[in-house]
Amino acid sequence: MIDIGFIGLGTMGRPMAGHLQAAGHRLFLHDVGPIPPELVAAGGVVCKSGSQVAREADAVIVMVPDTPHVQAVLFGKDGVAEGLSNGKIVVDMSSISPLATKEFANRIEALGAEYLDAPVSGGEVGAKAASLTIMVGGPERAFNTMKPVFGKMGKNVTHVGGNGDGQTTKVANQIIVALTIEAVGEALLFASKAGADPALVRQALMGGFASSRILEVHGERMVKRNFDPGFRIELHQKDLNLALEGARALGISLPSTAVAQQLFSSCAAHGGRAWDHSAMVRALEMMASHEIAAA
Repeated sequence: MIDIGFIGLGTMGRPMAGHLQAAGHRLFLHDVGPIPPELVAAGGVVCKSGSQVAREADAVIVMVPDTPHVQAVLFGKDGVAEGLSNGKIVVDMSSISPLATKEFANRIEALGAEYLDAPVSGGEVGAKAASLTIMVGGPERAFNTMKPVFGKMGKNVTHVGGNGDGQTTKVANQIIVALTIEAVGEALLFASKAGADPALVRQALMGGFASSRILEVHGERMVKRNFDPGFRIELHQKDLNLALEGARALGISLPSTAVAQQLFSSCAAHGGRAWDHSAMVRALEMMASHEIAAA
């Protein structure tokens, strides 16, 4: 069983690392903040730097918020790149730029190691339940080595292509999620303003062609006014920025994605950067001067 380094032990990384530890992997841990005490108590080895993690582990998993953070973890002072040697594997499970990912992969491969981009979908709930969807780009040999490891953290693991393709798939996922949240919000707002009970409308729609996981989970959040974050608006904004930047580079238009981003921006302007992304409905409600639950 391979030894695994894990860098980034926050909301997502903490439970993900815990599942690997429970499965019997020896963990080498590093973060900018305190290492979760339960991981240390269970035998996790605390490392002072990313380079130390890379020297000790067979594979290094990175789970941090954004592209600059990944770059710093990999190539900053005492970063992962300084501790790599032939045959090691670096796995970035963050959600970052596909273009930067390809550059990072080339730099890691030049050091004799292999690189996988393996962003996830499922949020904190999926991380805790080990039910994440994992979209993997990179060499097939490295994927085959890491697939059993991914299986300890997620249920739907797919090798989608070469380096960068995993991140491209995650961006596509975030487009669909944002637009579906908008659709659910508009539908429940319309029903509520028309005088129908939004909870019963949602229940009825769950039995028809409009049924979706987002209607089920986030529709309930909208009706019950529970916007404590599972996935923060500011993180979804970051992902949609990647989509819109990519669209400009490709010369294509993503008009509905741009609208969804503007709705998130409206929420952020009203103090909602840390709201759950289902709270996009609040921007719609402000324009309508009506809250769904008011029905």
